[in-house]
Amino acid sequence: MKVIKRDKTYEEFQWHKIENAINMAFEACDLSMSKDVIECMKHKYNTDSDIIVDVEEIQDDIENCLMEFNPIVAKAFIIYRYEHKIIREHKDKLIKGLTKKLMADDIENQNANVDEHSFGGRMGEATRLVTKEYALDYCMSRKARKNHLNNEIYIHDLDSYAVGCHNCLTLPFDDLLKNGFNTRQTDVRPANSINTAFQLVAVLFQLQSLQQFGGVSSSHLDWTMVPYVRKSFYKHYAEGLKWICDSALDLSKEEVENLSIDDDIYKNNEKVYNYALTKTEKELNQAVEGMYHNLNTLQSRSGNQLPFTSINYGTCTLTEGRMVIKALLNGSLNGVGKFHKTSIFPCGIFQVMKGVNKEKGTPNYDLFRLALTSTSQRLYPNYANVDWSGNDGYDRNDPKTYFCTMGCRTSNGYDINGFGQLKDGRGNICPVTIILPTLAMEANRDVESFMRLLGRKIEDAKDILIERFEWICKQSPLSAKFMWENNTMAGYIPEEGIRSALKHGTLAMGQLGLAETLQLLIGKDHTTEEGMKLAKRIESLFKKRCAEYKEEYRLNFGVYYTPAENLCYTAMKNFRNMYGIIENVSDKPYFTNSIHVPVWVNMSPFEKIDIESQLTGYSSAGCITYVELPSTTKHNIDALETIVNYAMDKDIPYFAINVPNDTCEQCGYTDEINDKCPMCGSDNISRLRRVTGYLTGNYTSAFNYGKQVEVKDRVKHIKSFDEWNILI
Repeated sequence: MKVIKRDKTYEEFQWHKIENAINMAFEACDLSMSKDVIECMKHKYNTDSDIIVDVEEIQDDIENCLMEFNPIVAKAFIIYRYEHKIIREHKDKLIKGLTKKLMADDIENQNANVDEHSFGGRMGEATRLVTKEYALDYCMSRKARKNHLNNEIYIHDLDSYAVGCHNCLTLPFDDLLKNGFNTRQTDVRPANSINTAFQLVAVLFQLQSLQQFGGVSSSHLDWTMVPYVRKSFYKHYAEGLKWICDSALDLSKEEVENLSIDDDIYKNNEKVYNYALTKTEKELNQAVEGMYHNLNTLQSRSGNQLPFTSINYGTCTLTEGRMVIKALLNGSLNGVGKFHKTSIFPCGIFQVMKGVNKEKGTPNYDLFRLALTSTSQRLYPNYANVDWSGNDGYDRNDPKTYFCTMGCRTSNGYDINGFGQLKDGRGNICPVTIILPTLAMEANRDVESFMRLLGRKIEDAKDILIERFEWICKQSPLSAKFMWENNTMAGYIPEEGIRSALKHGTLAMGQLGLAETLQLLIGKDHTTEEGMKLAKRIESLFKKRCAEYKEEYRLNFGVYYTPAENLCYTAMKNFRNMYGIIENVSDKPYFTNSIHVPVWVNMSPFEKIDIESQLTGYSSAGCITYVELPSTTKHNIDALETIVNYAMDKDIPYFAINVPNDTCEQCGYTDEINDKCPMCGSDNISRLRRVTGYLTGNYTSAFNYGKQVEVKDRVKHIKSFDEWNILI
């Protein structure tokens, strides 16, 4: 007699396995095994026969015999059998999922910056599959798990949840470059030239990115680099004196760092001064070019992933700072590689500031114009509003307090635990996103029921954030040795543990699908007066609750307008499975991001800014507004300036402009390209687009399906060059 097992293999029938199974059932009930049950089974099976029996059939017969002689034990056996069936099914599902990820048979492009075809990408995706399940099953409360699985409150980066690392950080580059830093293998000396300083910027970006799961940024790179421009200039000046005048200039280290290159001590010798300035500018340009290439080639984490990096700059009016700003912008314009492609990283962010660069006649206005030129061709830089009302109380004399952002949109608001508007050494600790359309359906599309439910879910979101914060705080400093050893996160006191620093970061309460939610509730979105009224009511509740939680828990809760690169698609898939296709809500494979105007709505850039500017003030943890413009933008910088300044004047904190950026992979021609390159006729075209706040490769292959459709649905807010003069 043979038994066919669950894996479809065969083995000889063995009585001891039957006896063991029955005995375990009795032991589970603290009873001695009944021989009557064994005899019952022996009546059913003749081991000398040639028949083949299925293992499940044998277990059915064990159940029947147990039920006949001892129903209590039978119940225990049935429960045991069911639990193991669940375990087997879960294991089978996991193995199938792992196989798909390891063999790259299930490419989803959840993160457009990860190559899921690569060895590292496949290993990373397989690992994420396991660690996400672990996080859901073992790292959080039932309430948190239920909200996530019900498509109500999305818990971001579950794989990182499992190990307890945080999201993103603004690095204190001033201190790290001045004092040097330690790594796992060695220590790095302080920078003594502009070339070394920019090389170390790339190194530090990569090292920090390995300590977390989100982006890394510099809050004021132009100011940071001033001492190193001066150091390089002094070296070149000393060299020039030696070769041109056969003399020397002996300055102390402190004098070199604090002495402007415009000082008379340098300018007294015009020939040497010009020599040193030319050499310094050349070194600076090469250093910036090296940084751009490094940040677009250095792979980090698994999946051949480039570090998510952002640089904020534009406000330094010192000669050295202006040189740095100009070099950064020219580096952006020049592009990278043999075809001078648009640089994906770092995300450039130009800080617009009244009295500094915003108006004609201000010291850095010329650099603002250069920034606009770069944006018109390269999409970068984006624009941060230093004078944004949400950053009220910043110190105009301290660039570490200027409003800045990490490229996707994350920003640090006022720290309730003592750092005020300081940005360096702070970041977002962890985010969640409330999926608003799901709540609208659960409230039966009734406004008042929705508002009550939203209030409860905001409370749940707060609990989920605190739960994760506490989990992160429990991690050993050895888990992120570079970060804690070098104090890249401000406020760390070893005797008090890592909570001493983490408490200065942000707990971000995000949201998704405001436009669709309004459609469900009142049949209109926030492009209408009635829709905007309800939108403000919703956002006011978010802001009010986060402000209350901030005071009550002494943690920096903030309203976050979620980037939702992958979530816009996965949340919609879940929503469709639950509620089907609903016109103007789920008839597209993506949700509209946070509070944005739907991408398909025709309007001017000024109208879009007018609408979104009414809501951005409710966010303290990060938001972005962008407009879509044609490729002809590069021919009209005046019009571009008008649009950017309009956004700044409307108190938009973070603004970006999308223009087509297509590159022929055959000849390198870059512009808006239809089906084929107008220069060489090739159809091998890479189409660069913005995914959230960042740029990410060819959207037709790098983005997930929902995001691909969203990009195709985006309308131009100005259709043609002829519209410029009408609008302005």
